[in-house]
Amino acid sequence: MAEAALSTRPHVLAVSKLPPFLAKPLNDAFVVHDRLHQSDPAAFARIAPMVRGVCGGGESQVPRVLMDQLAALEIVSIMGVGYDGVDVAAALERRVPVTHTPGVLDDDVADLAISLMFSVARRIPQADRYVREGRWAGEGPMPLARKVSGARLGIVGLGRIGQAIASRAQAFGMSIAYTARGAKPGLGFEFYPSARALAAQVDFLVVITPGGAGTRHLIDAGVLAALGPNGYLINVARGSVVDEAALIQALQAGTIAGAGLDVYEKEPHVPEALRALDNAVLTPHMASATRETRQAMADLALRNLTAHFAGQPLASPVPEWLAGPGREGTA
Repeated sequence: MAEAALSTRPHVLAVSKLPPFLAKPLNDAFVVHDRLHQSDPAAFARIAPMVRGVCGGGESQVPRVLMDQLAALEIVSIMGVGYDGVDVAAALERRVPVTHTPGVLDDDVADLAISLMFSVARRIPQADRYVREGRWAGEGPMPLARKVSGARLGIVGLGRIGQAIASRAQAFGMSIAYTARGAKPGLGFEFYPSARALAAQVDFLVVITPGGAGTRHLIDAGVLAALGPNGYLINVARGSVVDEAALIQALQAGTIAGAGLDVYEKEPHVPEALRALDNAVLTPHMASATRETRQAMADLALRNLTAHFAGQPLASPVPEWLAGPGREGTA
């Protein structure tokens, strides 16, 4: 502790378990306190006045109460595109920039969204089990599945990732419609004013909108009913965006045909009722989980920290910072 206190390197609090390819360069550049606020509150209280930066993954919790203990806090760097666990308003009040890692994970998330769409409609996991269990020889061909090419796709949230999903879907001859905070006429896709209105017009509804209080349970029982018994829900956004209880009921009752999910309300705990459903394909929040993309995310999270402490423009501050105190001085 004495050595850390005397170091001229900035002190950084890691608020989540970091992958080795971020943890190592972070420790090389800074004095890192790994989740000390959780493991040893007394030790954390001693070093808290020295902490100038916070770093964590996309699921990190950085509430106001934690920031209030960090009198010297200068920056919060999140390795993830989502940052709904960070109290951005509290950070902005103190003119503390918050950064994230958009752009570098667009392809992977879009790829998984399309993969989930095909997996649930063509029943690929079930087909794999059908072969492995020897049922093909005993029972003959599987029941017919749902065609994806040429179907109608609705996208909830048409940011960078939503547009990447749309681009991939167009290669399969799908028609594209969307809902968002506002229309984006330059893209040439049909806009609907609400998720419910969009759901009523599509075969596949892909959710890729930010999490947080503003989108909590945006996909509710009414949206699922509008999607209908031939419709499929794909969620690669945040678990909080979908009313999970309503979704389970809709899948059990046949209100919708199926769901492909990468995110859940209480990760990593997935309800048994959801895990038991044969018309749901479930993945463990892995949309950005490739070696290439996670390395790029780590590099960008580190670059934001090093840029700040070098007095250089930030590489990827969150939109709220750009709209407020950070209107100037960013890359």
